[in-house]
Amino acid sequence: MSTQAGLETEVKIPLADAAAVRGQIEAVGFRVSVARSFESNTIYDTADQALRQASMLLRLRQTGARCVVTWKGPGVPGPHKSRPEIETTVGSLESLDGILRQLGYLPLFRYEKYRTEFTAAHETGSIVLDETPIGDFLELEGTGDWIDETAQRLGFSQQDYVLESYGKLYLNHCVKHDLHHSHMVFAKAVL
Repeated sequence: MSTQAGLETEVKIPLADAAAVRGQIEAVGFRVSVARSFESNTIYDTADQALRQASMLLRLRQTGARCVVTWKGPGVPGPHKSRPEIETTVGSLESLDGILRQLGYLPLFRYEKYRTEFTAAHETGSIVLDETPIGDFLELEGTGDWIDETAQRLGFSQQDYVLESYGKLYLNHCVKHDLHHSHMVFAKAVL
């Protein structure tokens, strides 16, 4: 996802009918800018979870042959999820994994999703449709005003916003359904 001046601002919206929402996205002028693709994400932290306790995140993401490392800082209070973010592409996922482990960072949580990205001319934000093992989510990323206006155009309001990470959503899902939690991964490939 893109950030503005190193600050990511976004919301998630859980979806009951992703196909209907996709139709609405296209009806308001957005088109697929990145086709549906599989993402594998690994969150790293120290054994004592020092990053988590400091409200930071270190993530290594692979989408096809593209690998990205991301650092996210503590969130800024408000009606949208907003936090500093720095990310860059990586030449080798395996090499960076080795470097992180040598520095004392361990892979603590993995999550997978299928993501489709949408953009539109003259729009300052982006829309993504995420298919995850715990359900489908719409993500709106841009300025707070853009998020609110776009959500309204798609038939949603601030009451629909979810500000938690996929890790937190997964843990909540496991508690709600009395499931053992480990990683948010698909049991088998989703077509």
